Amino acid sequence: MKAMLLAAGLGSRLRPLTDQTPKPLLPVGGRPLIAYTLLLLKKYGIHEVIINVHHLGEQIMRAVGNGDRMGMQITYSEEASLLGTAGAIKKVQAQLGDAPFLIINGDILIDLDLDAVAAFHRQRGGMATLVLRASEDAEQFGVLEIDRACRIRNILGKTPWHEADARAMMFTGVHLASPRILDFLPREGSITDVYVEMLRRGEALYGYLAEGYFCDLGTPERYHRANRDMARGRVRLRHLQNVSPEAFTNVPPEAFTNVPTGW
Repeated sequence: MKAMLLAAGLGSRLRPLTDQTPKPLLPVGGRPLIAYTLLLLKKYGIHEVIINVHHLGEQIMRAVGNGDRMGMQITYSEEASLLGTAGAIKKVQAQLGDAPFLIINGDILIDLDLDAVAAFHRQRGGMATLVLRASEDAEQFGVLEIDRACRIRNILGKTPWHEADARAMMFTGVHLASPRILDFLPREGSITDVYVEMLRRGEALYGYLAEGYFCDLGTPERYHRANRDMARGRVRLRHLQNVSPEAFTNVPPEAFTNVPTGW
């Protein structure tokens, strides 16, 4: 299986931290954020990774390299202008091939069994499986509703569906997609809009429910929370077992520029 790691965003909500450092390289617990995602993929045998880059992308490419140090094969999709999540995936369609592929946001920390996600996806046979979780912050991130069979019925209120036992969830930014989804993708735009349109057409999307540690580091408050959680031993990431503390710390000095300490 291949993976698409979305790392091209401007990180606007994290300014000034991201003025000189791309969000994926901000340090969390002594490692750049992107390292945790790459180690997760490697743990579950996903060694071929495509990373899209835009804002300060040269720093990411220099820090991560071609993946040799991690026993991975990493390539880059450089975006002169932002294409959106759907456009970013469409741009590398030829590289993704004809097998299911993983899509993962570059600004999250997540404890997740990717083998279980893949098995769920194969069993359901939907166009895509979105990794969801129950959260008191679901409204803040955008609510998705699933039925008793974990089929997604409503996204952001755009595909209204009325059922007494509907469950409201939030999307983690991890999804496993059938290659058939590539035919639905525009050259620019959001994959969320694509999923909404697919629901309207009756296509099957499913939600896999994750319960492990999760943090979206898209705001200063959540970024600092993740670092506090790390410092206090509250973060359990199973894919870091047997990984040395020194793993993937060879990053350029500018990766740690203007990052506040002592929070």
